[in-house]
Amino acid sequence: MKFTIQVNTGPFTHQASDSAYRFTLAALENGHEIHRVFFYHDGVNNGTMMGAPPQDDRNLQALWSELAEQYELDMVVCIAAAQRRGVMDEKESKRHGKKFANIAPGFQISGLGQLIEAAVTSDRLIVFGD
Repeated sequence: MKFTIQVNTGPFTHQASDSAYRFTLAALENGHEIHRVFFYHDGVNNGTMMGAPPQDDRNLQALWSELAEQYELDMVVCIAAAQRRGVMDEKESKRHGKKFANIAPGFQISGLGQLIEAAVTSDRLIVFGD
């Protein structure tokens, strides 16, 4: 089965982001395809490399980045939601006159069209969070 995963909450808001990660990992380990993971609303905070959780806490950004590398996942951060929350790649950072980019490895910035395309071409769109 081909899934698109939509993550609407940040890594420390509540359980939804962690549940999305665990579902994605389980689906991949069981032979399913993940067409795209789309981070929307506060979910874009999963894609910043500026977070520094305590050592005894799960680092979801690092886990998502590792998963993207291991399975060559397409992980997209919504551009509008990301700009509002200060998550930027090099191009957006320059465009807005910021000194640096902070998007984590494995994540890319794009628009809602990527979510629509993914939902249309997947068997299921699974949404985690409000």
